[in-house]
Amino acid sequence: MAENRRVVVTGLGVVSPVGSDMETAWSNLVSGFNGIGPITYFDTTNYKAKLGAQVQGFDPMQYMDRSETLRSDKFAQYAMGAAVQAVEESGVIGTLPPERVAVYFGSGIGGLNTVSTEISKLESRGPHRVSPLCVPMMIANMAAGMIAIRYNCQGAAMPAVTACASGSNAIGEALRVIRHGYADAVITGGAEASIVPVGIAGFINMKALSVAEDPNAASLPFDARRGGFVIGEGAAALVLEEYEHAKARGAKIYGELCGYGSTCDAYHITAPHPEALGGARAMEQALSEAGYNGTESLYINAHGTGTPLNDVGETKAIKRALGEEQAYKALISSTKSMTGHMLGAAGAIEAIVCLKTLETGVVPPTINLLQPDPECDLNYVPNAAVQADVNLCISNSLGFGGHNASLAFRKV
Repeated sequence: MAENRRVVVTGLGVVSPVGSDMETAWSNLVSGFNGIGPITYFDTTNYKAKLGAQVQGFDPMQYMDRSETLRSDKFAQYAMGAAVQAVEESGVIGTLPPERVAVYFGSGIGGLNTVSTEISKLESRGPHRVSPLCVPMMIANMAAGMIAIRYNCQGAAMPAVTACASGSNAIGEALRVIRHGYADAVITGGAEASIVPVGIAGFINMKALSVAEDPNAASLPFDARRGGFVIGEGAAALVLEEYEHAKARGAKIYGELCGYGSTCDAYHITAPHPEALGGARAMEQALSEAGYNGTESLYINAHGTGTPLNDVGETKAIKRALGEEQAYKALISSTKSMTGHMLGAAGAIEAIVCLKTLETGVVPPTINLLQPDPECDLNYVPNAAVQADVNLCISNSLGFGGHNASLAFRKV
């Protein structure tokens, strides 16, 4: 197999709390629009956390027929919406043999809506009332499978299931598949739809969620007032393509995916390593592959969840990976301040933010950053977007289980 082939991005798609098309979502992120509000999917009276970042402006019937929507979980519907947007923009389908196109699509939890609904049926109405579609609707690989079926992608079709790093790991593994010659294009990204009672209750009881009632005081990455993340949902998709093939067919190229790091803290099932060693190594790996020379203008889309331990740990990781001098020069922001934490979809939408920053020269802000934590003392682009001629962008994802992933992007 060929090695070290260049990999570029030729299509983007998004279904998110800040908009369910690329133009709307990017405009809202740049303007500092807050996609967080009261959870409306169920009665939250007895729940300490009442806020979420629910998907806006999405109709699955735009992307699937009615029978497909009835046979798929919400996370897979979100994935299909984002994938169709990205594939249609890319135009790659039909330019390659089906066996040269793969799908790598992540989800941290998979079909939690289906699990919740079918367990309720089991308990209230008996085993004969559980849907025969329960299993295919709930399993986390089904988004990848459905996308592959839609587009006749006969290369590998698989998920990454690494909690909050799922989207980033899917994209990174897709990079390696093309780089080493196993495919010429990959539809990749992540999807999640976990704003359901059992999901919210579980996160509340592990004290991970913000219990703030004001949407502008809830998701507060790097702010001293932060008290947990706000759960989000949605999907984001990218079409990755071998550079020479994309260039030959005249495809629009958003940027080059030029680096990937993937590590494990091997420390704790939920807490990050106190010295952020694994997160720093993932960044170092991605930057090394990208050829970072220590002096380039750099934007980092931080994992930045707004949990007390994560934000301090990620600040340490950035300093360790870049060295303090360059860490203080880097532009860093957490778009989770606007989207909430989209879990398995987070890394995918944040990769798209990096690509749009390269394309437009605009770095989106960390909104509601009013009282910076002294331990989080880097430039987190507070409250308003900035113009910047950025050469290199990296996106960080740090997941439960100690999973760390970092992606690096350059202009072509």
